[in-house]
Amino acid sequence: MKEKLRITHVNRKLMKKILDSYSLEALNTVPEGFSNNLIWNVAHVVVTQQLLVYKLSGLPMMLDEEMVETYRKGTKTERDATQEEVDKVKELLFATLDQTEKDIEAGVFKKYTEYPTSTGFVLETIEDAMDFNNFHEGIHLGYILAMKKGL
Repeated sequence: MKEKLRITHVNRKLMKKILDSYSLEALNTVPEGFSNNLIWNVAHVVVTQQLLVYKLSGLPMMLDEEMVETYRKGTKTERDATQEEVDKVKELLFATLDQTEKDIEAGVFKKYTEYPTSTGFVLETIEDAMDFNNFHEGIHLGYILAMKKGL
């Protein structure tokens, strides 16, 4: 599991670097041909990791319900994020992973609710969730890199 978290951590370092490289205005810009912006994509991966790993394990998430409802699957950019929200996402990029690592080491993941993903892969274990999460985050890093060209 440590290797799975290491992969997530590397991906999120790349995302944080992008967040640090753009103005708030640029982070909130929805480039032509896209339905979301840079900050939505980064916040979305944080929310998705918490849903896949914690909620489906029957454990409390580190996010408030408003953030989940704003950035979960099926949502799109509805309003500009504030600088405070961007800062919170930056913090959560790594705080959520640090907590996940601690919780794995403590053995808190005891059960998992099976979940069929939109790609057709069925998640049956926490290990499946971690693998799929990395796949999902890679997709969104790809979107982010494509979006940068439109800014």
